[in-house]
Formats: sequence, structure tokens, C-alpha cells
Amino acid sequence: MTGVPELTVDPSLEPRKIRVGLVWGLGLASCPPSAGPSASLAALLGQVAAAGEGFLAPERKAAVRNMLRFGAYKPAGRSKPSSEYLLAAALEGCFPIVNGPVDANNEVSLRWGYPASVFDLGKTGPLLQLSRGGPGESFVFNPSGQEIDLEDLIVIRRRVGDAWEACGNPVKDAMATKVFEAARDVAGVVYAPLTDPKADLEACADRFARILREDCGAREAGWKIV
Repeated sequence: MTGVPELTVDPSLEPRKIRVGLVWGLGLASCPPSAGPSASLAALLGQVAAAGEGFLAPERKAAVRNMLRFGAYKPAGRSKPSSEYLLAAALEGCFPIVNGPVDANNEVSLRWGYPASVFDLGKTGPLLQLSRGGPGESFVFNPSGQEIDLEDLIVIRRRVGDAWEACGNPVKDAMATKVFEAARDVAGVVYAPLTDPKADLEACADRFARILREDCGAREAGWKIV
């Protein structure tokens, strides 16, 4: 079993516009494909359908986009935060149902309107870093080999030898570290604006950890704010 992950912050991000919730679920028995949404996710999807676009408060949408806006990166169109993609999918009746940890990630992201990432800790290792993408940097994010340009985008990095390699961000996560059936230890990162109430991020991270423990069967689950 991989140990509790650690997340450090690249000094280049200071002064920060972002705080993150680091969540972990260790000792999962398995991560089989989901047969359907959990009861809590199904109830949430019903609430979203009833509320429509107004489910995501305009103030939160604007704050999240502002958190990511930097240099060459503009959080709109195909580069919009993953939380906005999830809301659109919920309204269109095509919300992704994948496996326990991914569904947990998507449920809390949809509920709070914060983009979030989830990683297989067996692939990332326990050392993670919050950083920013550099010029020419990219990674593959789907099985067909499509890449996302990471310049000026907030990223999560894993330690690979003596280097830090990007493996996730608030828009797309890398194929190299995604959670599939063989995962036994996972880590989630929830990205929230520093201007938002810290209590909202704490509630989101706590819910994420509880789903990993109670619904996904993690032997150990927890969270902390960074």
C-alpha cells in the first residue's frame, strides 16, 4: 500500500490565487467499472436536471475561471474547467460513469463547481507538486493520443527521477496516471479559488474522502488543505 501523498507548492505560484484540497484513499480492494451511478450521485444528477444551468452559481463559475486565467491560458471553450464539462454532461444526460474513485471525483466536482483530478498513486508515487505548465509542455489525455497544451495552466506534477512531470490539471488529466481497475491507492486534488470560503473546499474534500472510504472501500481515507 502506498503511503499518504504529500503535495508541495512550486514557489513560482506565489502569490497564489488558488488553494487545493488533497484527498487520498488507500487500500482499495478493487476499482471495477461502475454498473451505474451511486445513490448519492443519482440524486445529485436529479437535482442538476431540475435546476438547469443555474445549478452552478455564476459567482463560482467566474471565480474558478479567474483562478485559472494567467498568461497565455484562457479558461474558455475547449480549455474551460472540467467542472463546467461535467455540468454540461449532466444536463445533456451523458454524465460519465467510470469507476468508484473517478465517480467520487466527478460527483464532488459537480456538486461544488470546483474542478478536480484523481490519480492512481501506484503510477504517480506519493510525491506531488502544484505548479504551472511551461512553454511547449503537454501531455496525452485520452486513449486516442490527443494532447493538451499546458503552458501557463495550473498543473499537478509527479516525481520522476530527478524531475517533476505534469500529470493533471483542472481541465484534463494525463492518461499515464489515470485510475483504472488495477488501482489500489488513489489521490484526488480539488482546485478552489483562494477568494472562496475555505469551508466550502473543506466540505468538498471531506465528502470526497468519505465516498472513497464508505462507497469505494478504502482501508484509509483522509484529506488536508494546501
